[in-house]
Amino acid sequence: MTDYAQYAATQHPAVAPDVPDLETRATGQAADLRLWLRMLSCCTLIENEVRSRLRTEFSTTLPRFDLMSQLTHAPKGLKMSELSRLMMVTNGNITGITDQLEKDGLVERMKDDSDRRSSLIRLTPKGKRYHRRMQRAHETWIETLLGGLAPTSRNTLFDLLGDLKQSTYARLPAV
Repeated sequence: MTDYAQYAATQHPAVAPDVPDLETRATGQAADLRLWLRMLSCCTLIENEVRSRLRTEFSTTLPRFDLMSQLTHAPKGLKMSELSRLMMVTNGNITGITDQLEKDGLVERMKDDSDRRSSLIRLTPKGKRYHRRMQRAHETWIETLLGGLAPTSRNTLFDLLGDLKQSTYARLPAV
């Protein structure tokens, strides 16, 4: 039994180790669709595990972690619309997450001197400390989850996904 099969059998009993995954079973499908399914399943596996660990170890959600991560790159703060654009979610989603984080004392709203109608959101000192702890754990989780790949395979995959990203951007319709 492979390491993945052992892990799947113990952690995710619904995944039978001797049954091929969806993208392997999709032999009648186009190679591009099978590749898309493989990438999606990998991302979903990792994202679900990160969500679970954030919930269990920090009593938080991935969207809260993501919003705080965006704010670490903007010490002076960001407008709600900027957060919405960076996180690719609606302003309403950002407002709800921000309200919760503010209630917990992790972010604060400040008036924007350049636009009195807007507020800037930034991490509080408590939010910075909390996020640093989560960030360190998150990095360890990702290293653990991807640690089964040989360094050469990891580098090759990184380069190939970079090629895919550029190729995809080139094929997107002009906006």
